[in-house]
Amino acid sequence: MLKNNHLKHVLELNIAVLLVSTSGVLGRYIEMPPPVTIWLRCVFAAIILGIFCWYKKIDLKVLRKRDWFTIGISGLFFGAHWVTYFYALHLSNVAIGMLSLFTYPVVTALLEPLFFRTKLNIKHVVLGGIVLVGIYFLTPEFDIHNNYTKGVIFGLISSVFYAIRNILMKKKVANYHGSMLMFYQMIIITLVLWPVLFIFETNPTINDWSALIVLALFTTAIGHTLFVISFKNFSVSTASIMSSVQPIYGIIFGLLFLNEIPTSKTIIGGILIISTVIIESIRTNKK
Repeated sequence: MLKNNHLKHVLELNIAVLLVSTSGVLGRYIEMPPPVTIWLRCVFAAIILGIFCWYKKIDLKVLRKRDWFTIGISGLFFGAHWVTYFYALHLSNVAIGMLSLFTYPVVTALLEPLFFRTKLNIKHVVLGGIVLVGIYFLTPEFDIHNNYTKGVIFGLISSVFYAIRNILMKKKVANYHGSMLMFYQMIIITLVLWPVLFIFETNPTINDWSALIVLALFTTAIGHTLFVISFKNFSVSTASIMSSVQPIYGIIFGLLFLNEIPTSKTIIGGILIISTVIIESIRTNKK
């Protein structure tokens, strides 16, 4: 029974990873400024999650005032992560944007002990290091003056925001439903980002609208909610490292929908990243 439950949890996490990985190709496909895209994404996702919580009668009550503070701060980090990530995608491509973001398992492994006052797990650091080596193979040579370098910088900043947000959510997911937490975070990001409508020009096309709906429903409402729920069954570091297969999914989507063809170095890096996912899955199963 325990093994069956573990396989179920691993499967749910991988479904979440697959859905979340569509953000790369969608982020590249939508032509609007990233802050506007993220605002619309959150508006649609908040509506979808609100309807889901109402239908499933999920309790939306926050038990403690300090929980409001944590949910609010994590929402701000989540919004900052999305905006910087989409800038990384616009400045480079799906592979560069996603792979620079995926330094976040290493950041998570290093930061998690500080938040939870636990001992640093050397295995997580080693696996995170393997992910970094994989990313090294997947990325081309950079020139500090070109957009690809800027894309990597935005991706690295995004990874720090994402790691902190996930760690903060780990503290709350034991007491609250993942859909409820995501619902409030979408509202917070919507409220904070609404001034961007007066700063950036907004002219969404029909294709933008369809991509936004997919982004809000599958990537955000379903994918990210399942990922948050996975924190009940895995540590944030474990979930982060196991989700490192996301860039591989993203590159495949980029190949299919944007004709972005991976190189031989990309394949080598992909093998290294997938290896860390398999190792971590086996390690948690033994646990």
